[in-house]
Amino acid sequence: MIELRKAEHRGHFNFGWLDTWHTFSFGNYRDPQQQGFSDLLVINDDVVKEGLGFGMHPHRDMEIFTYILSGQLEHKDSMGTGSIIRPGDVQMMSAGSGIRHSEFNPSATEPVHLLQIWIVPDRQGVTPRYQQVHFSEAEKRGKLRLIISPDSADGSLNVYQNVRVYAGLFDGVERAELPLAPDRFAYVHVARGSLDINGVRLQAGDGARVRQETALQFSNGTQSEVLVWDLRPNELPGY
Repeated sequence: MIELRKAEHRGHFNFGWLDTWHTFSFGNYRDPQQQGFSDLLVINDDVVKEGLGFGMHPHRDMEIFTYILSGQLEHKDSMGTGSIIRPGDVQMMSAGSGIRHSEFNPSATEPVHLLQIWIVPDRQGVTPRYQQVHFSEAEKRGKLRLIISPDSADGSLNVYQNVRVYAGLFDGVERAELPLAPDRFAYVHVARGSLDINGVRLQAGDGARVRQETALQFSNGTQSEVLVWDLRPNELPGY
């Protein structure tokens, strides 16, 4: 079963410096029917204007990863980490016992478009950590590349949860299939473009809850970029 979540039904706020869409309840957007899915708690689709960003702020006991679609983002945190995140980079921050960080668009001319995702961890109070890995376009072209996993498989970033995250690029005749165990859920988010998932057409910003499917088939892409979460069979996050 595929339950579609249309892009235009998400929460939306434009603060001038930040244009943001919330798939699930976050900040001032609250919908009792959209409180996350399994251990996936937040998908924020953000465009940050040049020279602006999020000042230093705290997090704890959350797995937070950032996926850049265009532009660049400068990260600094209380562990002393400093980095620039660019398209193809995936950044993972385990907030654990507590961390503070800031995220700014360092460009004077170009906005940055990013996805920020929160995953509920399976443990609390761990030592905070930071990871960043680049996945080339070739690794994702016409296939689903594992980018996050609990066992760091295939060079993926490590997450404190029983979840696997994949990223793919599809255009034209490119096709891929992701098998799903019978006791697993999945969530799909189309970051840009459009494509068919098991015959259901998704456009940029659309998402889908997936239950009771043995596989996901991706086809008929139009310059599409997609993220897929393979999740425990929980209806709501265990936070």
